[in-house]
Amino acid sequence: MIEFLSQFWHWVVVAVDIFVAAVASGHVVLNKRDSRAACGWLGVIWLAPIVGTTLYLWLGINRIQRRAYRLRSRRVAPRTPNSTSTADWDGTASPSPCGHLLPLVHLVQRITDQPLFDRNLVKPLINGDEAFPAMLAAIETATSSITLCTYIFDNDRAGREFADALKRAADRGVEVRVLVDAVGSRYSWPSGTRLLAGSRVDVAKFLPTLTPWRFRYSNLRNHRKVLVIDGAIGFTGGMNIREGNYQDAGPQSIRDIHFQLEGRVVQQFQEAFALDWSFTTGELLEEDRWYQAQDSSGDVLARVISDGPDEDLDRLQYVIQGAITCAKSRITIVTPYFIPDYALISTLNMAALRGLVVEIVLPSQSNQRLVQWASMTILPQLLESGCRIWLSPPPFDHSKLMIVDGLWSLIGSANWDQRSLRLNFELDVECYDTDLASRLQSIADARIASSVRVTSDWLSSRGMLRRLRNGLARLASPYL
Repeated sequence: MIEFLSQFWHWVVVAVDIFVAAVASGHVVLNKRDSRAACGWLGVIWLAPIVGTTLYLWLGINRIQRRAYRLRSRRVAPRTPNSTSTADWDGTASPSPCGHLLPLVHLVQRITDQPLFDRNLVKPLINGDEAFPAMLAAIETATSSITLCTYIFDNDRAGREFADALKRAADRGVEVRVLVDAVGSRYSWPSGTRLLAGSRVDVAKFLPTLTPWRFRYSNLRNHRKVLVIDGAIGFTGGMNIREGNYQDAGPQSIRDIHFQLEGRVVQQFQEAFALDWSFTTGELLEEDRWYQAQDSSGDVLARVISDGPDEDLDRLQYVIQGAITCAKSRITIVTPYFIPDYALISTLNMAALRGLVVEIVLPSQSNQRLVQWASMTILPQLLESGCRIWLSPPPFDHSKLMIVDGLWSLIGSANWDQRSLRLNFELDVECYDTDLASRLQSIADARIASSVRVTSDWLSSRGMLRRLRNGLARLASPYL
């Protein structure tokens, strides 16, 4: 046998590769819903022997669904507070607080199976200079529970401030749970979670991975940013816990927007965290301390939209497309990363062709060059239909906003790329309120006022080599 293998080992390797490639191809055909993705993976598997199959096993298989199914027997439906939600409101009130977007209310209800809660308070917090003090102050007031989910928890000034506040809360008897994405935790060394070592704070890493140090494009990450205090006060948005969110951080400064919310919508924040926590640790958060959300003094109708590569797949994309379709006058989008798929591009183009004002604000200098290069190849398609595209000046703008018709706002953690819309776990909130939308529109308009408008002539003058580079980058857009 040894002599046979020594003489014919190369044929054995070929046979094994063909067998493994055939099995992987069968998995592609049975599980990939997008025919373009299926054809792409089949090409990689067969044209790059061994390497192609290895890449598919590493990046192409959605292991989240399988693991979620195994844990489902241990997961229970989160508790619901004893209050009446606007799920009982049938939309017959006149005038409707949702105006002409009432069909969007019903659409999102069917997509998410989540109630739309009324009487919520939503407060925008600009940059870490406003958001971090508000979050830290809320942690200091906690009396029963704190849950924190973040993608990045750096070991720096901001990380130390949060770690110290969380440890003080745990020392005074508050139940504290912290969930950090395993890849995001590697953005600093030692990681920010080390700051909590030896404390009474329960810390877990979401989906640990063996990917190389700082490999930012590893798939299926938890990109949500959620902080809930005593089950009643919530924070969400785009901010990670890192010093760059302070505007005195020098060249590393990042512009961003976070939000403080009060009201029954915070219940849905806690439900999302509880599911992620049980998925990661097996612990079920069922006690009363975790669920104390009540009506607030606000007037915002709000609903959480959780999105991920599991049973929540494509929820957020459907919501965004629904909002664009229902819009009648103006759509404003602010996002740091912009690589929408063909369906979203077509929906935006149709809105512009219908005569709507469609404005898209992107950073002129991105912290992810491949993403920015790929994004540039998409812009001509939108400009041709009449969309207005703006590049905001430094510092890097990490804000994520969508405003429709001065009435509907989408806030949260998701970007306009396939990593957010298909590969990551994200959490966003849809809000119906003219005052909130007006304030967010003012923030977006201020960004536009200082931005440079993108034109077709400017894009075509970029040079052939740059356009080739950008086109090559777009080939990897499903994973950027």
